[in-house]
Amino acid sequence: MNKAHILHPASRSVKLVLEDGTEWKGWSFGSETPMAGEVVFNTAMAGYPESITDASYQGQILVLTYPLIGNYGVPGKQRENGMLQFFESDSIHISGLIISDYSFDFSHWNADQSLADWLQEFNIPGIYGIDTRTLTKHLREEGAMLGKIIFDDDIPFVNPNLINLVDQVSTKEIVRYGKGKYKILLIDCGVKNNIIRCLLRRDTEVIRVPWDTDIDTVEYDGLFISNGPGDPKQCVATIANIRKAIAGDRPIFGICLGNQLLGLAAGGDTYKLKYGHRSHNQPVLKLGTNKAYITSQNHGFALDDSTLPEGWEPLFRNLNDQTNEGIKHKTKPFFSSQFHPEASSGPTDTEFLFDEFIGTIQNSKI
Repeated sequence: MNKAHILHPASRSVKLVLEDGTEWKGWSFGSETPMAGEVVFNTAMAGYPESITDASYQGQILVLTYPLIGNYGVPGKQRENGMLQFFESDSIHISGLIISDYSFDFSHWNADQSLADWLQEFNIPGIYGIDTRTLTKHLREEGAMLGKIIFDDDIPFVNPNLINLVDQVSTKEIVRYGKGKYKILLIDCGVKNNIIRCLLRRDTEVIRVPWDTDIDTVEYDGLFISNGPGDPKQCVATIANIRKAIAGDRPIFGICLGNQLLGLAAGGDTYKLKYGHRSHNQPVLKLGTNKAYITSQNHGFALDDSTLPEGWEPLFRNLNDQTNEGIKHKTKPFFSSQFHPEASSGPTDTEFLFDEFIGTIQNSKI
């Protein structure tokens, strides 16, 4: 621990233990609750309220590399269209938060409470006083690994990727938003609120359904497959439903986990990345063009587009490691992106993909 960190008199000593035996000592600023999960990192400079409420982080202990966290507090709980206006869901989804320096004094026009109070409200532990850049380098070299936050008594490691995390975060009932011209059936695998906002701004009615809903029971113009946590192969029912959808001709758009699920339904395969893509500045190339976009991402698995069957092809590719960033069908209106075109906070360079999705619906109805 760096002794230069500013310590609060009431802070309690706590440690992060990784499955390779390394230990990182710091100080508590959240709930004093031991927690286990997969340790991952995010290199974004801002947007911790959005990240912490992103269901794609379900079961994960999140390391933020930006040195100062908490300085702008946590926004208020105003609602718009039935959703919290400044968050990606109604709940915190991380299992723990690891940061370098915590700002005990926060100041922002929209702040309603401190980050520490918010974590305590949801019983989530937080640690400050850790060299997060060194920890991130360790995770980059060794790969994402299991970890646990310990106060007194030891607890076992937990591998969230062996659990159907999508079932934990998906809606339990059908929810409808808006009254627009086009009906969008949204398979909720852990959808971010801003995805729904982006769809509503484009004259749609969004029908949000549980991850395992039989899509033949719902009337819709276009199918949307959301982001979500964990191993996509756990979503057997979702893959089977998407497979039925691609036998037809109604437009399909998938984001993040939705990209992997669409690929699996088509007949491709997925694999786990060494440490995942979790940042606001991932460069992505649209294949067949010289156009590169700066994207926001959050995933630990990837689609192997070399396993796609005839009729499918990659649409985007990551310029850092050449992993797949989206696919499309050669003749039918099906496409997906591994990155987040709705990113909030984050670059919105690719929000036009929502326009393309609505355009395919308009064309199909004609």
